[in-house]
Amino acid sequence: MTMLLSHSVGAGPAAAPRSNEVVHRRCTAVAHATRQKSGASTSKTSDVDVDGRGPTMQSSTRGRTKAGDITKRETKPHKARPPKESAPQGDDAGEAGEGLEGLDELLADEGAVRQLRTSLLASLSAQHEQAMRSEQMTPTTPDAEASGSPPALPAGAATITADRRTTTPKHNTDKSATINGDGAAAGVPLVVLKKDKARLFVSGNPMVYGGAVDCVIARPPPGIGEPVMVTDASRRPVGWGVYNPHSMFRVRLFQMQSEVEADPRVALNVPALVQLRVRQAVELRRALGLPSADTNVYRLINSEGDRLSGLVADVLGDTVVVQAGAGWVQRYRQDVESAIRAATGLTRVVWRPLWRILQEEGLQPPDEAAEADTGTETEMLEVREAGLRLLASPKGQKTGFYADQRDSRGFLAGLVRAQAAAGLPVSVLDLCCYSGGFGLAAAAAGATRVLGVDSSEPAVKLATANAELNGLSATASFVRADISDFMKAAVAQGQQYDVVVLDPPKLAPDRSALARARIKYLRLNTLAMRLVRPGGLLMTCSCSGAMTQSNEFVGMVVEAAQQVGRQPTLLREAGAAADHVLNPAYPEGEYLTNVTMRLL
Repeated sequence: MTMLLSHSVGAGPAAAPRSNEVVHRRCTAVAHATRQKSGASTSKTSDVDVDGRGPTMQSSTRGRTKAGDITKRETKPHKARPPKESAPQGDDAGEAGEGLEGLDELLADEGAVRQLRTSLLASLSAQHEQAMRSEQMTPTTPDAEASGSPPALPAGAATITADRRTTTPKHNTDKSATINGDGAAAGVPLVVLKKDKARLFVSGNPMVYGGAVDCVIARPPPGIGEPVMVTDASRRPVGWGVYNPHSMFRVRLFQMQSEVEADPRVALNVPALVQLRVRQAVELRRALGLPSADTNVYRLINSEGDRLSGLVADVLGDTVVVQAGAGWVQRYRQDVESAIRAATGLTRVVWRPLWRILQEEGLQPPDEAAEADTGTETEMLEVREAGLRLLASPKGQKTGFYADQRDSRGFLAGLVRAQAAAGLPVSVLDLCCYSGGFGLAAAAAGATRVLGVDSSEPAVKLATANAELNGLSATASFVRADISDFMKAAVAQGQQYDVVVLDPPKLAPDRSALARARIKYLRLNTLAMRLVRPGGLLMTCSCSGAMTQSNEFVGMVVEAAQQVGRQPTLLREAGAAADHVLNPAYPEGEYLTNVTMRLL
């Protein structure tokens, strides 16, 4: 696949280095100060200041870095001058896929494991000492950086080439990025955090925002997806991850230093780590009973939850649909696909780059004619969920199927089944029905009448086809309409249902839109409640992460009930299905809220 990158990158862990090298910002000041202390060492394990709270533990920020943490320099608009790197060619390009080759042999040799661990720790010390010896490292002043001019140089310093962010001594051409037997690792880039920022990541938060970074020491400058070591302000290791000079997420951490010390096999090796994490994700889904005889559509990899930030993959029968939502994922596409095939035994992978996000990560979409993709717009796959046969498109909404609501569809089916078993008729209104998941689950459980509404004609056709596929056309029907207009007309006609499901699209893409989104949610829910018969049920949802993380959704639903004079009883509040695993240190991964209430 042809890629146009702001920094040209290869398929492997590191692009071919250029002659220029980088060192920057205030690191030099730290280096000169540290050099005055003879015998200083930074190779020991970090004992960062921990106050018991990271950003993820503070209710006011819900895990985000505060806005004030982002420096003016980081947020100031500028036209970056990307480094000119060339992608590895020939044999070099293939080295990225070697992954865990020889891993078993390495494990069998305990001495080799100890040596590798020692080498990794010693590498930081070696790199630090080398930085201390360098007389070319000069702090970049804010004025110089803002103007794009090179900083002032000490007498006798080498000529510096500046690119707004970094200064590069031309004569230093050390290109090594390997950890060899004597512990040297001069080519591994260092990302040094600001003072006291390391504590934010002790709990396992994987996202290092640009505002937390003090400086980067690297030769050449790290590009998109390049492995880097992250240290605290004293150069004590915090962990390692992948770098992106363009992203607000400057580093996505893959391993904390304690993990590296315990098991160094995949340290600084992105293909090997991907292979390991994908295998762990598959094993976890099997523990959850997925796939099973009656369900073969599910979330396989859930970004930060599976510790592969930016990577999402869903299994649709015998096909895996991958969403690439980070620059490193796109760079290591071949490694990701290979790892998925090896771990699942499924050979077909449909790759779906999220270009709106990837452009923010410094990538540009290739010409559509050059973009190879194994999916097609009209292709339909048949999958199974709880025994229902359903059609899904690998090129449809999300990955083609909303597996995140599987548990909630099962909950609704259980409620309907209980009513039907008691001989009670159950009518269901499924608003924003898409492929008919909720309505068809209710129909299969014994609902006497199901009506689905969606504003998308393709969605209505898909839901209708799914009803026919399961022999439920006599019970379930679907119409195209704007849901607000539909509900207003239905209220005017005095229509009421035993169960109303309201599952609108994302209304708050970020926190800045939350206030406006809350008004929309309130209006939709007041209309929906007017369509619920006394004693009936409302299942209402929000897939807006900003709303879910604000903990305002239930309160908004209660307010809607008060506005229409209904008395709500909360039966259930849930998130995404169990296969959408979460990293507890990163609550931003929570996005879905599903609330079921009885309305008197």
